[in-house]
Amino acid sequence: MNLMALSDLASPWAVRVVATLRIADLIAAGVTDVATLAARSGADEDALHRVLRYLACRELFKETSPGVFALTDSARPLLSGHPLRLRDWFDLEGAGGRMDHVFSQLLAVVRTGKPGYPMLYGRELWQDTMDSPEIAESYDSLMAAHTQFVGPAVVSGYDWDSVGNVVDVGGGTGSLLTRLALANPRLRGTLVDLPEAAGAAAKGFARAGVADRCRAVAGSFFDPLPPGADVYLLSWVLHDWNDADTVRILRRCAEVAGRVVIVENLDTGEWPERATAMDLRLLVLFGGKERTPEQLDLLAGAAGLRQLSRSLLAGGISLLEYSR
Repeated sequence: MNLMALSDLASPWAVRVVATLRIADLIAAGVTDVATLAARSGADEDALHRVLRYLACRELFKETSPGVFALTDSARPLLSGHPLRLRDWFDLEGAGGRMDHVFSQLLAVVRTGKPGYPMLYGRELWQDTMDSPEIAESYDSLMAAHTQFVGPAVVSGYDWDSVGNVVDVGGGTGSLLTRLALANPRLRGTLVDLPEAAGAAAKGFARAGVADRCRAVAGSFFDPLPPGADVYLLSWVLHDWNDADTVRILRRCAEVAGRVVIVENLDTGEWPERATAMDLRLLVLFGGKERTPEQLDLLAGAAGLRQLSRSLLAGGISLLEYSR
């Protein structure tokens, strides 16, 4: 890739604009002329036409006649019903777009080593989700969509049948714990997360018919965790945190745990483009990082844990088991 293509800013923002305006949905519904597209999406006709022409030249849309547009195969992932949920991730008015704006702080992040989200918004993302139900709902929806893809690998990638009780630490709205409970009828679970997520999880357990075996507790994983479970599960939690906070979380698990199961996309060296892209995103947003297995082992050791096993699941997901 040449330098000009690598440094392009127009394309990623143009894609996010049409995603936010739901242009692909409108075209799929039969609205194809730019005047009606602008009216239906609340956009300026001339400005929207120029954005669509730009994207048509890059084969995201096709201008079939002047001012009339059709979808290409490349645009179909922007449809609201697409399983990848890219429209939601690219929505500049949702949590995904709010996180994307933080890359404007990358220079300050590199100079200071501090996360960019508080630099831009004056508070961490987690505080945003506690203070704004809309941001919390949008963020939790993105995380639940992520679980749709990775959940099956986690369900089948560990001997959950041998587990009587699991605590899902930082389990969000409970989509993964729900999958585990449905697949393992004897499993009982407790989810610990911030109040907004815990409340949504409790409702989700009830809808799924597992509320008799799964409960949600509002709390922080920096505080003492509910004792007595066989397994304490951390799925895509630790990479959001710096090393010191990661050790703090692991110590809370070690205080009460027989076993700690960590699920992450570790940097194993096999997918460097994907790993470094996520690593940079974690740095900018949270000051977190995509760790190597060896780095995670060192942090677990500092928390008083030793590795029992490590498995590579479908999609490059790592599942690691630790104990005291």
